[in-house]
Amino acid sequence: MSDADSNAAAFDSAVGTELFVLQSVASSTISEAGTRSTIYLSTLSGGLVAIGFAGGSPALLASLAFTVLPTIFMLGWFTVVRLVDTSVENITVRRRMERIREHFVSLHPSGPDLISLDNPRTGELGVRYSRSSFLFTMASMIAAVNCVLGGALVTLLLIFGGGWEPLPAQIAGVTAGVLLLGATLTYERRRILAAYPE
Repeated sequence: MSDADSNAAAFDSAVGTELFVLQSVASSTISEAGTRSTIYLSTLSGGLVAIGFAGGSPALLASLAFTVLPTIFMLGWFTVVRLVDTSVENITVRRRMERIREHFVSLHPSGPDLISLDNPRTGELGVRYSRSSFLFTMASMIAAVNCVLGGALVTLLLIFGGGWEPLPAQIAGVTAGVLLLGATLTYERRRILAAYPE
């Protein structure tokens, strides 16, 4: 075997190892995102149950709501930021894996039939990603729930702390929640565009 053939074989082996590592990273990003989402939703559920038990006492309800809910709200923001990180990481990994598959496809005439590549019409593995795909990520899901929580906090603060009537406080809470959601989705979109400009 010539040095050139030996180097080519060593390179293909290294690329195969890199593909395996990238597959592991892609799997771990999805697993981490699922775990973080579950932790947040479980914490929120537990907090709401605790507040529900305190519903018979307005003083206890207010003190519990204004300690538990802001804590969960902050946890939600931390969760969203990390979920956006894992989304960007997963996009990076999948694009690198696609380039490696393109290399392997070029090695043999049967490559295109055996190794799937990104299809311009249907997308990778039948999923076509578009500009609005970020709206359906785990980060966006948790952001939506957390912004509802933020709007509820604003409403409670205005009613208990500001003496507002319920209806104006609810309108202010809905407005705050919508603004928070818009800001969060804008942040997510900008992070993805910073990593991968269109």
